Amino acid sequence: QVQLVESGGGLVQAGGSLRLSCAASGRTFSMYAMGWFRQAPGKERELVAGISRSGSSTYYADSVKGRFTISRDNAKNTVYLQMNSLKAEDTAIYYCAQGLAPIGVAGTYMYWGQGTQVTVSS
Repeated sequence: QVQLVESGGGLVQAGGSLRLSCAASGRTFSMYAMGWFRQAPGKERELVAGISRSGSSTYYADSVKGRFTISRDNAKNTVYLQMNSLKAEDTAIYYCAQGLAPIGVAGTYMYWGQGTQVTVSS
């Protein structure tokens, strides 16, 4: 059974940084693509970033390109999302997800964590 547990969310001022982590268990981590989604109040869940099984390929939504960095450590079964230059509009619940390919397609992802709240104050 797949389990994805996010951590690292919190309250930060605009312009600040946060690093989210997601620990995975239940399946061979290195065999699956990983992604980060977010959902703001009243909005649909959107794919923010994705990373291939080896980490050699990444995808970013235009809204976060140049500010967010996704990475993974297959030895630790963990995926990260480094978020810099945060804006008020980044406020959302952030979800870790596991899937296949292509990494830039939301429908790729099949398993989800419970989410972690990120709040950016302006």
